Amino acid sequence: MGISDLKGKETVIQDTPFGYTMSVIGGKWKMAILYLLSAKPSIRFNEMHRQLGAVTYKVLSAQLKELEADGLVKRVEYPQIPPKVEYSLTPKGQTLLPVLEQLCEWGAQNR
Repeated sequence: MGISDLKGKETVIQDTPFGYTMSVIGGKWKMAILYLLSAKPSIRFNEMHRQLGAVTYKVLSAQLKELEADGLVKRVEYPQIPPKVEYSLTPKGQTLLPVLEQLCEWGAQNR
């Protein structure tokens, strides 16, 4: 169901593909996290935190857990001391790359 399918209909947004998409990628930091992960094969938590700037550790951790639960992000924990954890996009997460590219293009054109 696309935008044109909504014309003249009364629909509950959360029951649409758009609603599902927003439930998965909505949130202040999720798209920024996906953007960072799209640029590198994998990234460590603290590096991501530094690059995002204003996000708290707690919020970043929660957003990553949600993205992982939705199958967009993969978390790999290495058994070493100190602990090492890396995050990367899953194949499902990589399907969002064209959307991220479109958002970047829109930002460049409308900045």
